Amino acid sequence: MTMPENGEGAATALSLTSSTVDEITVIKVDGVLDATTREQFADYLSLAGSELILDLAGVTFMDSRALGLIVHHWQTSLASGARFALVGVEYSKSKVMWITGLAQRLPLYDTLDDALAAIG
Repeated sequence: MTMPENGEGAATALSLTSSTVDEITVIKVDGVLDATTREQFADYLSLAGSELILDLAGVTFMDSRALGLIVHHWQTSLASGARFALVGVEYSKSKVMWITGLAQRLPLYDTLDDALAAIG
């Protein structure tokens, strides 16, 4: 499923697509995660369920609000015993994750295969 483009500017600020792998929803995130895309990201995550892998390799920038949404879904998954992972997180585009210390706590993996092997 792909969210509709916002129609502003030459490129879409945020593109979200999902698939299912081993009964886990995998959401591929491309673009900016900030105040301008927070509602779109929150709405999409709310439909995802608790078994979730977020592929953040395509993120060009992430702010603390987006990180807050991610942490909320991580905590919800933990509380329900569900599987959760983040894939492809890059320091240069998601510095807020390191500044807050959450990069050492969140389940980060380089690839989808790595995440599936660890949480599968």
